[in-house]
Amino acid sequence: MNQTTTQAPQFDSRRFTCAVLCILLGSGSVTLAIQSLFSNVNLATLYVSSTLWQSLVHAWSGQIEPATQSASIPFFPLMGYLLIAAVGTGIIGALLISRICRLPISVAFTEWGCKGFRWWLLPAVWEIFRILAFILGWTGLESLLLATSQFWFSVAIAGWIATFTALILPVSSNTFDPAAEPNQINTAQKINIPFAAWLMMGLFVTLFTFMNWRLYEGLLIPHGDSAMYEEHLWNVTHGKGFRSYLDQGLFWGEHIQFIHLLILPLYLIWPSHLLLELCETLALAIGAIPLYRMAVRHSRSTTAGKAMVAAYLCYFPLQFLDIAIDLKTFRPISFGVPILLFALEAIELKRWKTAVILMLLTLTAKEDYAIMLGPLGLWIAWQQWRESKQISTIPRPTLFKSVAPGIGLSLFAVVYLAFVVKFAIPWFRSGEQVHYVGYFSKFGNSLGEVIQNILFNPSLLWGELVQPGTFIYALALIVPLGFLPLFSPSRLLVAAPIFGLLCLNELAHDPRHHFHAPIVPILCWAAAAGLGNIPALINRCSLKMKALERKASAAQTFATHFLWSSAIATGIFFSLGPLGLVFWDSGSAWYWERLYIPGERARQFSKVALLIPPESKVASTDFVHPRFTHHARSYDYSNYRRKVNDYQSGVPADTDYIVIDTQHPYSEIKKPDQVPEYHNHPEEWELIPDQTNGYFIILKRKSSAK
Repeated sequence: MNQTTTQAPQFDSRRFTCAVLCILLGSGSVTLAIQSLFSNVNLATLYVSSTLWQSLVHAWSGQIEPATQSASIPFFPLMGYLLIAAVGTGIIGALLISRICRLPISVAFTEWGCKGFRWWLLPAVWEIFRILAFILGWTGLESLLLATSQFWFSVAIAGWIATFTALILPVSSNTFDPAAEPNQINTAQKINIPFAAWLMMGLFVTLFTFMNWRLYEGLLIPHGDSAMYEEHLWNVTHGKGFRSYLDQGLFWGEHIQFIHLLILPLYLIWPSHLLLELCETLALAIGAIPLYRMAVRHSRSTTAGKAMVAAYLCYFPLQFLDIAIDLKTFRPISFGVPILLFALEAIELKRWKTAVILMLLTLTAKEDYAIMLGPLGLWIAWQQWRESKQISTIPRPTLFKSVAPGIGLSLFAVVYLAFVVKFAIPWFRSGEQVHYVGYFSKFGNSLGEVIQNILFNPSLLWGELVQPGTFIYALALIVPLGFLPLFSPSRLLVAAPIFGLLCLNELAHDPRHHFHAPIVPILCWAAAAGLGNIPALINRCSLKMKALERKASAAQTFATHFLWSSAIATGIFFSLGPLGLVFWDSGSAWYWERLYIPGERARQFSKVALLIPPESKVASTDFVHPRFTHHARSYDYSNYRRKVNDYQSGVPADTDYIVIDTQHPYSEIKKPDQVPEYHNHPEEWELIPDQTNGYFIILKRKSSAK
């Protein structure tokens, strides 16, 4: 129903003046914040490359001091550019609102200017806090404000976009019968996935599969923690065991993780790393299906469901599960995300058998999911207890039975995790403790010490948790979802234990790697529920304030649009994909032309591949290592000492070829005489004549040395 069929707003000269002031002051607000952030190269590179920073400063009539790499940016030229942009978008937005909502242009401009451009004032609030922190000498607070500046801008952009879309596209909340009971809505009505949602999923799969494949073709995907999983499948199908030659033995000495074995039927048809990339991207996209249905059930709006799909696919922590900051593009832990989302939907629908099967399947994605299933079991027990308490005549034995499954799940998760970490993984490591104990070195050198200090040393635990990094990490997870997980606190608490562990993990302080994978489905689940909780929250407040009751629908409309716009806005500053600034910044290490168009190095490698027989045993450096996993043996040539060589330096004795990529990101060897094997034992190795213009060095073991 069109907004104007209810009560159309009337022109108000004071509000019109307010709209003009918001545009003027908003432009000045953003100008002040940009002046502060771009005055120093270290701050500016949070947003753009140093090359682009220099270009922007000069375009804004600024001056750069080479010695300090600081810039002086005059106020008015930059203010002029921003004012032109603000006025232009203000007029265009007003025209669209006027046409769609059938409002006079003056009224449309007033509504858009007052409600939309007040979000442009948020950077001024950030700047005021920063200046106060500087004056008062609160360096910690100032550093925190600077480190979180991207989130302030993200919220401002998201609020601005959400306001506009809320004006032209109100969210209808009568998709389902409002009089229907919640359990009837959950179980009786089938929810079909609309074309728009399928289209968004299709775009995600197409885009990220293309990016992953191009990274592989460009020799930019490392073997360790990425292409080694394809080696697992190759070795299994060729009788070599579930392992890569990076592992200590069987892969279960690293993690109890074997979900990628389910790809084997497809892998037998197409034995390629590209298949694994396609499957992972497709799996992540499919997670949007249960999210759409849960969002619709909670909000009773298909528009909210589509917003949830858009937010999920644009959620930059999800995208980093597909392409990590270090360009590791495949990890089986990602398969747990859609499986857990389907399990959460089954839990809400009380399809317990389905939920149990799916939750068990998540454990095959990595043992980390057990950390999530523990608190999830407590949540299930609490929900069942609440529902049972509403029935006053229910006997106590029945009440106990209702909470027993949830408690049982929690106990199972604890026992499973303890068994895996204490017994299963060490057994496959010949008795050595799990390798990731080293991630918590501040708490001890053994698993027992780490657990003891986490549980019984509150001062150490508190000191490690209560840090700016924890707050920034939380913002990175919550802000892209429009803060909506906060509106379902019980669901959000399910993620608290693993979030705490991630904050203690010395390698996992931001969601740009893979450790946060189990948190993603929980936060998105909480966001979907939060969409439906907002009107109820406002209606509860309206018992004392009748004026709020009329705002429930408007609040849900804004929250729905703020959800997807927050995902897009944060993506501008953090995504490696086309949403992100770095994708288009030619000075950035993640510039699209640098990553997704194979260069000369990849072209030269085609000559190398022809020289290495498939039946040979090859030791190679990291980024070309994935191209030799289908040979008789594929060894890692690096400074790491592997079990396959008895933890000694050099290459295993049965190595036939050594292939060294002189141009890969961590290359230390540039010339043949720098290769220890060739330099120290020239009688054993011959140098294959270079045909690659120095890009690769190939050594072949002499027949007499075998």
